[in-house]
Amino acid sequence: MLLVNLGTPTAPTAAAVRPYLAEFLADPRVIDYPRWRWWPILHGVILRLRPKRSAHAYTRIWDERGSPLRYGSEALAAGLQAELDKQQPGTLRVALAMRYGEPSVAHAIEQLQREGVRRLLVLPLYPQYSATSTGSVIDAVADAFKRLRWPPELRFINDYHDDPGHIGALATSIERWRAAHGSGEKLLLSFHGIPERYVALGDPYAEQCRRTAQLLRERLRLGEDQLLVSFQSRVGRERWLQPYTDATVRRLAAEGVRRLDVACPGFAVDCLETLEEIAMQNRDFFTAAGGETLRYIPALNDAAEQVASLAALVRRHLGGWPEAAA
Repeated sequence: MLLVNLGTPTAPTAAAVRPYLAEFLADPRVIDYPRWRWWPILHGVILRLRPKRSAHAYTRIWDERGSPLRYGSEALAAGLQAELDKQQPGTLRVALAMRYGEPSVAHAIEQLQREGVRRLLVLPLYPQYSATSTGSVIDAVADAFKRLRWPPELRFINDYHDDPGHIGALATSIERWRAAHGSGEKLLLSFHGIPERYVALGDPYAEQCRRTAQLLRERLRLGEDQLLVSFQSRVGRERWLQPYTDATVRRLAAEGVRRLDVACPGFAVDCLETLEEIAMQNRDFFTAAGGETLRYIPALNDAAEQVASLAALVRRHLGGWPEAAA
């Protein structure tokens, strides 16, 4: 099976960030403007200015192990391999790829092909489906398969936003964290945003985010005024999914909320968007608007609950293949 996460630059420098951003922002699944319109903006403006700013943000979260998204994803893959080996040792090989950067999807598939893999299950580490994320992984796998003379049999797990095991893992993580640190006055679930136009064109992402939130609300026994939903990481002038996270944390502080807990159920592993954008940037927005403390609840990462829930999900999707039946 192939786990796929978003990706990361190789170093927190403008020189390393530039090719990573170029690959990411050149993907028509991410930015669907006509190329003649988008290319001058991307190469003439964005890739001249943004790498330096992004490199500064990466510097704030980089540590001696490197990129949190990279080593967190590697730890999750290793945990999943160990969990799956408990039932059928040596039957299933777990590999990891990044949609942008290294190790690339194409490289990982080529390596699995050399190892003799004849059946491939792909799990993009995005609980909620969007064409901008999971759809792009499907494209990358298809492009890699085009170059293979004898491609393996293929399956995808498109989403797991309402999977009971996944919801249980999220709820357990939040409950354990709040039991250890105390509960804030409200719990905000911040999901990555996409343009509203994409939803109007048929992307199910917003609906799936809200479904995840509703299931968590029920599991945690919180009312709609206690567990809120927002969307982060907007760029450009288009309208993105609302309410926006930065505006929401400022509003809550202005309304008198002093302690705010924030979790990000759209991210399987901690990364720039959680560790820098939420735990640092939005913490500062909240305190500047009058709040006392914004506390970020970490992603599931390689916690036992996430490993177990994903292993169960994988086993169900392997059903029908002879090796799984054995």
